[in-house]
Amino acid sequence: MAIQLVISIVQTEDADQLISALRDGGFSSTKISTTGGFLRQGNATILVGTEEKNVPQVLAIIRRNCHTRIQYMTPLPTAGEISAPYIVEPIEVEVGGAVVFVLDVESVIRS
Repeated sequence: MAIQLVISIVQTEDADQLISALRDGGFSSTKISTTGGFLRQGNATILVGTEEKNVPQVLAIIRRNCHTRIQYMTPLPTAGEISAPYIVEPIEVEVGGAVVFVLDVESVIRS
């Protein structure tokens, strides 16, 4: 029986709904609060260990519950821009969805 670890990085606002949907689908998960590097906003990393045959079902649940959306953000000035007059204009950024990694698990140890 091959075990896979599905690691999905999702926006914080999608995380609870995703965990509930995974639970309803019969999958246990672990949520780790993380922060994204680009927007420096809250993310959640959701870990699901499952048999290889169940990975398509887990991926389908992630797709149904993690959606992209448009958000406006105000860029921060870089060190060289601070001395010059700085006019702040919000920019449109697509956020959300999920970044998913599926890894082979060599062994599972429960204690």
